[in-house]
Formats: sequence, C-alpha cells, structure tokens
Amino acid sequence: MFSFAVDARSGRARAGRLVTPHGAVDTPAFMPVGTAGAVKAVTTRDLLEVGAQIVLANTYHLMLRPGHELVAELGGLHGFTGWRGPWLTDSGGYQVMSLAGLRTLDEEGATFRSHLDGTEHVLTPERSMQVQMSLGADVVMAFDECPTLPAPREAVAAAADRTTRWAERSRRAHRRSDQWLFGIVQGGVDAGLRERSAREIVSLGFPGHAIGGLAVGEAKPDTMRVVAQMDGLLPEEKPRYLMGVGTPEDLVEAVARGVDLFDCVLPTRNARNGQLFTREGRLSIRNARYRRDPRPPDPGCPCPACAGASRAYLRHLHLAREMTAATLMTVHNLFFYLDTLRNVRQSILLGRFEEYREEMLRAPSPPTSPRPR
Repeated sequence: MFSFAVDARSGRARAGRLVTPHGAVDTPAFMPVGTAGAVKAVTTRDLLEVGAQIVLANTYHLMLRPGHELVAELGGLHGFTGWRGPWLTDSGGYQVMSLAGLRTLDEEGATFRSHLDGTEHVLTPERSMQVQMSLGADVVMAFDECPTLPAPREAVAAAADRTTRWAERSRRAHRRSDQWLFGIVQGGVDAGLRERSAREIVSLGFPGHAIGGLAVGEAKPDTMRVVAQMDGLLPEEKPRYLMGVGTPEDLVEAVARGVDLFDCVLPTRNARNGQLFTREGRLSIRNARYRRDPRPPDPGCPCPACAGASRAYLRHLHLAREMTAATLMTVHNLFFYLDTLRNVRQSILLGRFEEYREEMLRAPSPPTSPRPR
C-alpha cells in the first residue's frame, strides 16, 4: 500500500513520489495545515483546485474536539472531513512546547489542562498512537518532546533522549499496517545532539523521518545548518519531512538540502492577516495604495483568487471583515506555495534546480520553473 521512490536528483535536491493508500504525493510537497480537520477559510474543493495532494491535521486538537472516537465512528479523517486524499497527523508533540503553560511533563507523557474547558487530558506515546490510529491518517508521527530555543544544552539533550524513548514506545504501540509511522529527530541546533538523535531514531527502522524542533526560536542560518547535517544522516531511500518550516524561500533552501515534505501555517495565517505572497514580493492588502488598484493580487497568477478579485476588492473585504477575504487570500497563498514546489520539482526533473534556486534568491519571490531549452 505504501512506497517511496526518488525519481530524479539535481544536486542534493530530490524529486520523488510517495504512494499511500489514499493516493500519491509528488515530492517535494507542501502540506496545508488543517489542525482541527479543516484548512482554515477554505473547503476541500478549494484544496483540490489549488493542487493540494496531502493535508495535515493535529492529534491533540482532534482528541479534544470533536474526539477521535467520533471521527473513527464516522469514517476516520477521510470520511469525516470529505478530504479523500492522503492525510498526515502530527502526534501532539508540538503542543508539548506550544502549550507549555497548560501542561506538566514527565517520563510517562504530558498532562494537559484543556484550553477549551480546563479538563485534564494525558497524552503519552501509547495514547498518541491510539488517537492517530482512530483518526486513520495515512502518515502518523511518533510522540516527541519539542523544546523551545534557545535552551540550555542539558535541556535539549534531555528532550532528545526522551524523544528516542518515546519513539520506541510509539513503535511498539502502533498497530495499523495501513499507516506509515515516521520517527522525529530532535536535538536543537547542537550538531552532536542532532547526530546522536538521528542515529538513534534511524536505528528503530521507521519508514520515514521528520526533522523536528526547528523554527522554534533559532536563527535561520542555524536552521539550514541542521537541515544540511540531516541530509548526511537520514537514509536516502526514505522520505524526509521538515516540520513547521517556513517561507517559500526556506522551502527551496531545504529542498537543496534533501528535504521532501513540508508543512507551515504561514500561507494560511498570513492570508487571514491580509498578507499575500506574490512574485513581486510580499503584499499587505491593508495598505491604502491598493484602495483603487484594479489589478489582481499577483498579475499572471492563474489561481482562482487572482482570476476574479482585484486588490481593491480584497482590501475592501479585508477591512470590512468579510469572511470571503480570508477565503480568497488563503486560496492564493496556498496556490503560491504549492506552485512554488511544483516548479521546484520540474526544475529538478530537468536537472536545472540550481539555476532555479539562484534566480529565486535574486528575485523578490520565486520565478517560474525553467523550461527545456
């Protein structure tokens, strides 16, 4: 039911194909973030229209509401949400960091006080696996501890070591053959800790690996240094997933270092805040200069939003707090991210990725893919 193959390389960049029980994903690929089972402001039809192939949801949030038992009863994420393509679920490990003020942590797991109603919930590696098996995603993640950076080396080392122990427990608890369970490498920006974590996680025999614990407070050069280090430590024949990163430029730089899968809230969150990614650079729709601007957000962009909405109209909708503003701008930003990686993939297949990358870094934002001469 599962396979992963690298079809072409251009330098360290890889173009591949991840096959799951609910469809194939061309890599490198971006996963829109649908934390509670929906990508904010858009429908499944919108996701199909912009070319999404896989969507991410979150174990912790779905466990609290509506409850993983209900999701399982109604057909898992695929039946419950109507998105029939592949799903990936995060394990809840990120919430160990992001909700630190609402949880206590020990070797067994994390005890959370719900941000919804104050009730207490325990999330352990075994519980995370139980929830993710109920949700029925195609790719699921081992439970991990993600420390905020900067942090003392001792704290980062302790989190990485606990992540290995939790990965072992996640592996033992996971029982569904129609899911791929990925292990997560931690270790902050410390090269020695990262190497140790990578070797330990790889030794457990996961079919894919994630690079976690980045974009959590460290400097961007440190992020890319760690990603480059992982390229030499993670098996080349297995998919690699960089969690929670980043801008379109970050994605291209990570592809250059051997990454296949990405997720990030930036395209959807920025859209709701009125910021658009365009080939002319970042565009803040609130700016008064767009009050009478009849142009589409990104001239030449074929996305549904640019095909039918002007900058002036989007500005009006955003300032009037109309829901349609978030929908149109999210559609555009998701298309921009997905199209960037489609162009990246094409450049790899043509053996011209470095040319594309250099052009992108000189431009305010990604160029179109190079075409055959």
